[in-house]
Amino acid sequence: MEKRTSHPDQMYIEGLANNNSAIIQSIYKKFVPKVVAYIRNNSGDEDQAQDVVQEIMILLFNQAKAGTLNLTCPFDAYFFLLCKRKWLNELKKTSNKGVTINEDLASMSESTQEMILQTEAFDEKQQLFDTMFQKLGDKCKEVLQWSFTLKTMEEVAEKLQVTYGYVRKKKSLCVGQLTQWIQEAQIYKSLKK
Repeated sequence: MEKRTSHPDQMYIEGLANNNSAIIQSIYKKFVPKVVAYIRNNSGDEDQAQDVVQEIMILLFNQAKAGTLNLTCPFDAYFFLLCKRKWLNELKKTSNKGVTINEDLASMSESTQEMILQTEAFDEKQQLFDTMFQKLGDKCKEVLQWSFTLKTMEEVAEKLQVTYGYVRKKKSLCVGQLTQWIQEAQIYKSLKK
């Protein structure tokens, strides 16, 4: 697959990745009111709208940090569609009625469709990881969390006041358990594609 040129609005994604408060404030000022208005006009209230916005902001932050998001359309359209789809899915969950969101995809450009689907897949993978991570014991969580934030295993061992050998073995066992649970999850096969 060829790599598409980034849209000038990629600056918003880079701003999120760098936790740039000016960019984040700009997103809230420019793009959030449209989302709030949409949700309020579609069976929602202010708090629900803010919850949706917050979830999408966290998702975009995680995707930006992972370096997996190359914006090929205006940020406004992308952000609004993600929030809209999230809200429609929330409505679908809370009611027994089906809410169809497929017509959105038909009206989008191919690159926007692809980006939305990639972001939703990223979110599902993140949720699966988070769910399985929570199943780990406290010691495993602690070792893995420190290994995600510190540069070396020596630093992790020092921080936890254990030996380097212990922390390496513990991390290996914990990652192995986490990987096994993720691969055994029913949703894993569909996410792998």
